[in-house]
Amino acid sequence: MPDTPTSASAVDAAAQAATLRHGAFEDAQALFAGTLFVAMALMLFNQAGLLVGGTAGAAFLLHYVTGISFGKLFFVVNLPFYWFAWTRMGREFTLKTFVCVALLSLLTELFPHVMHVDYLNPLFASLLGGLLLGTGCLFLARHRSSLGGATVVSLYLQSRYGMRAGKVQMMIDGTVVLLALFVVPVERVAYSVLAVLVMSGFLWISHRPGRYTGG
Repeated sequence: MPDTPTSASAVDAAAQAATLRHGAFEDAQALFAGTLFVAMALMLFNQAGLLVGGTAGAAFLLHYVTGISFGKLFFVVNLPFYWFAWTRMGREFTLKTFVCVALLSLLTELFPHVMHVDYLNPLFASLLGGLLLGTGCLFLARHRSSLGGATVVSLYLQSRYGMRAGKVQMMIDGTVVLLALFVVPVERVAYSVLAVLVMSGFLWISHRPGRYTGG
């Protein structure tokens, strides 16, 4: 019996999806590049005395208060979120996220030994850092990964309820950054809020449900 148009279309769609699915090498290079972009952004923020939202922001606050390195704190702060990721987002997402968090922690520990900025305008740091953060997080999200914390929650809400990840991320990050008023000078908090707006706005525009089919 010949294929009906409907069944033929279904076969074509399945074949196209298989062709578009990311391979292991594509995942590896995207996760490394995305994490590297985020690590560069965090290096800029650290040099300029700025903050960011989510678990990275919490790690920055603890770093400023305790003097413990950001990389160590970031890895520890993210530990409670792996259970949520495992039960809500699946094994693949959780394992990729764990690898990216560990890599980011390692890169932020390494960067001070290989790169140093003598002067950095905080406005420039907030704009460039925000774009680097947004780009890095977009790379990770499109390859079913994240950097833990608020990103896990925002991606889950987008996949489960259709809420825009950038919008959720903006609300969470804005709350964390405003808490920094108790630790960081107001001027630095204002630049940090700008960085959050740049990053979240980038994600809001670029990462829409159903737009990207390479997952």
